[in-house]
Amino acid sequence: MSSPLNVLCISRYFKGGDFMKSIKSSGSKVYLLTSKKLEHEAWPWESIEETFYIIEDEKGHWNHDHMVGGLAHRMRNVKFDIFVALDDFDVEHVAFLREYFRIPGMGETTARYFRDKLAMRIKAQSEGVSIPAFTSLFNDNDINHFAETIPAPWLVKPRMQASATGITKVHNKEQLWDVLYKLGGDRHEYLLERFAPGAVYHVDSLTYEGKVIFSRVSQYMDTPFEVAHGGGIFRSHTIEIGSAEDKALLQLNEHVMKAFGMQYSASHSEFIKCNEDGKYYFLETASRVGGAHLAEMVETASGLNLWTEWAKIELAVFNNQKYVLPKIKKDHAGIIVSLSRFESPDTSTFDDKEIVWRMHKNHHIGMIVLSKDRQKIVQLLDKYAERVKNEFHASLPAPTKPKS
Repeated sequence: MSSPLNVLCISRYFKGGDFMKSIKSSGSKVYLLTSKKLEHEAWPWESIEETFYIIEDEKGHWNHDHMVGGLAHRMRNVKFDIFVALDDFDVEHVAFLREYFRIPGMGETTARYFRDKLAMRIKAQSEGVSIPAFTSLFNDNDINHFAETIPAPWLVKPRMQASATGITKVHNKEQLWDVLYKLGGDRHEYLLERFAPGAVYHVDSLTYEGKVIFSRVSQYMDTPFEVAHGGGIFRSHTIEIGSAEDKALLQLNEHVMKAFGMQYSASHSEFIKCNEDGKYYFLETASRVGGAHLAEMVETASGLNLWTEWAKIELAVFNNQKYVLPKIKKDHAGIIVSLSRFESPDTSTFDDKEIVWRMHKNHHIGMIVLSKDRQKIVQLLDKYAERVKNEFHASLPAPTKPKS
């Protein structure tokens, strides 16, 4: 029987409750490092041994020296066994902490592939993974060559930001240089990529012993870029298991995980099927559970809780024990989420029997639907989107400056 472990969970966002509960239920101890502004969130306090807070600066940054010094002081009395990043923004910080304190797990070099969009593209290109044409923004000649040889429009993307936040779409060389001029000394924190219209998919996975052992492929009904920049409504649904697109994306996801050196973790990867040539291209990946309640959608369809099973994998790897997947269902699920102009929207008039989850968050409306019939899921999400748009929807301008 393995000894109880001390697991430090690090997150600048309120998430990962099921992960912490799973660690606690195993008999190990959970410690949480988070931002001071999140101290009043509904963390699973009964599962947390001790919480450490960091005060963000005016740009939302954590001070590395303070983080290292604070942990070093606490480690005089508590020996941490595992460090876990619960959110995208913590991946590189936790990799740094692992290497500094010599804690096992993903180091800084591999972490770059799951956080830095430029590192992702360079690595993917070197490993034969199909990606849209891109260039770094370090050298003026490289930028001009790209603009003269790759057809517009293009996307200026922040290298270290999650989702579609901070992306700017440009349509010609003059507009491009205007955007780069406005970025000023921060230009190196971005990359330039060809805009390839198409259907966008996400693959939510678990990797163990260097192999992808669970994946579920889903499709966004509106692309993340459209939702973030067009005031759209977030929707996604699982795709037909065993279909040609399912097989192609599972294979591509496995290629990416192997190429990037993933050994064990949850992951959330995005791919696009280009309208122009019908091919699938890699967009980005992250070594964490997908946000926007996609984990709940995946669990509804498959019966597998990504947070819980990821926690079990972390413990199994540390203890050199065997991890076994639970039984997987093959149902279909879909999700719809939107900002609401009402503080507490009343969703009681959405009364279809397929609804299995409702969002309870101020100024938000959201539902998850379950069915064995994928077409039924799509029909319901289309119907709900029209109602939400007319009766509830509110939107905010997309952030233009990434937070690191």
